Amino acid sequence: MNEPVNVVVTGAAGNIAYSAIFRVAAGQMLGENQPINLMLIDIEPAMNALNGVKFELEDCAFPLLNSITTTFNLNQGFEQCDYALLIGAKPRMKGMERKDLLKDNGKIFKPQGKAINEVASKKIKVLVVGNPANTNALITMHNAPTIDPKQFTSMMRLDHDRSLAQVANKYNTNIKEVKKIIVWGNHSNTQVPDLSNAEVSGKNIKDIMNEDWYKNDFIPRIQNRGAEIIEARGSSSAASAANAAITHMRDWVSGNNDWLSIGQISNSNPFNISEDIMFSFPSICNEGSYEMIKNIEMSEILNDYIKITEKELIQERDSVLDLL
Repeated sequence: MNEPVNVVVTGAAGNIAYSAIFRVAAGQMLGENQPINLMLIDIEPAMNALNGVKFELEDCAFPLLNSITTTFNLNQGFEQCDYALLIGAKPRMKGMERKDLLKDNGKIFKPQGKAINEVASKKIKVLVVGNPANTNALITMHNAPTIDPKQFTSMMRLDHDRSLAQVANKYNTNIKEVKKIIVWGNHSNTQVPDLSNAEVSGKNIKDIMNEDWYKNDFIPRIQNRGAEIIEARGSSSAASAANAAITHMRDWVSGNNDWLSIGQISNSNPFNISEDIMFSFPSICNEGSYEMIKNIEMSEILNDYIKITEKELIQERDSVLDLL
């Protein structure tokens, strides 16, 4: 057994966190030999519900769960934090514009960034799940200037996993047989699911893919999958988002040689994407770090799609400059 590490979950009384926390405590994120101290953060009115989550965690008797802290105090919650899942965010309400949502969530993620900067481990790994995840991650990163920007990521794994599943379903194969999928850009309906390098059962997908299905079925379905789920079940993705958060962090820590989609700071990228935005790029994880896959050629059509999602992220960033 290793020494315990500190894992923070924000929005810990919410649905996504509820679907994630017990799996984290069971070792599915950091491994079966890694004890953890869970630091559960939510707003003060949610403390009763959060304590209920704590009681349930205790009742599970997880061998890896060394301690549980529940708090609304950010400095207490992020004290010497090693890993952070920033899930809590204000949802978009009816009639609310995206810029208003960004401003409201900036008031959440700016102080979290400051707390991380002041009290967390300098080697912390941060995953922002709460939407708009890319720009929320940018706000958090900018408010933690003593932490390496590469230690902040935004979650694109859900979009990546959705893409894997749709291709596997289309070609009636196992998920493990689908490789080299990319989702570029923003976690929004401008994202760019890209199959131009994809492989199915060792074959280039272009040899078997119907172009009409790709453009008119696959891309719109991935871009609008969140809305499809809300329409079907009456609420947004929870278990699938939690699963994506766990696998994102697991692969970042433990490694994964498959191509993954990771929201990361765009600085020094080879794809002519503007700097200082959190943009999803194809990456490989190894030995506690991720590296962008750079030797990828883009078609003119793909580049046109990517410029749309890049423009959206620039607009988001520019709307919250006062929070950076």
